[in-house]
Amino acid sequence: MAEECLICGAPLVYLNAGAEMTCALCGGSFHSKARCSEGHYVCDACHIKGVDSIVGVCLREESRDPAAVLERLMQLECCHMHGPEHHIMVGAALLTAYRNAGGRIDLAAALREMCSRGGQVPGGACGFWGACGAGLSAGQFVSIVTGATPLADASFALAHRMTARALNAIGEVGGPRCCKRDSFLSVQQAVEFSAEHLGVEMARRQVVCRYSAMNAQCIGMRCPFSPANQK
Repeated sequence: MAEECLICGAPLVYLNAGAEMTCALCGGSFHSKARCSEGHYVCDACHIKGVDSIVGVCLREESRDPAAVLERLMQLECCHMHGPEHHIMVGAALLTAYRNAGGRIDLAAALREMCSRGGQVPGGACGFWGACGAGLSAGQFVSIVTGATPLADASFALAHRMTARALNAIGEVGGPRCCKRDSFLSVQQAVEFSAEHLGVEMARRQVVCRYSAMNAQCIGMRCPFSPANQK
């Protein structure tokens, strides 16, 4: 079944101007641009509830392939077909594979920072900001491993170049949204970027989508991960 509203399954509706809404799960009041056609709204905090469980999963992970790590994170209860949890999971998968491939980082500390940074990117950033949160998460990965700050030189540039590369790959495929597609595109670009600029070679395998039945906006064979496009 295609996954839309977390409450009733109805299609989502996006509002350019936004409106004051009450979260159906926590009862909080928020200004939002998204609700379902039946009027239900779920805030980002409720949508990503439990996402901090990825830290323990990643600390036990041994794979050098961020796509494989990401696949396992996507199986967690806190991950839905779409949602801002992907803004954390992309960077977390990259940090984990980077460490396992020889990158010198304090993974536990890096994952906590990724949860903090990625959690600040709202749902719908892909359409309303012109910057998908999955692509931003890949840039945050580079920022964390290089220690970038607003006053940095080389690391500042590298983080921006990583984000731009991921967003370009996402833009080349086009919309509508698919958090799974954009997440895999971002980690693929980051694998290449890490080898070229960070000196750490993570593994990369062919990704084959298993989520199309859950995505009402699936673009089918236009997606590079469609089973129909695999050799």
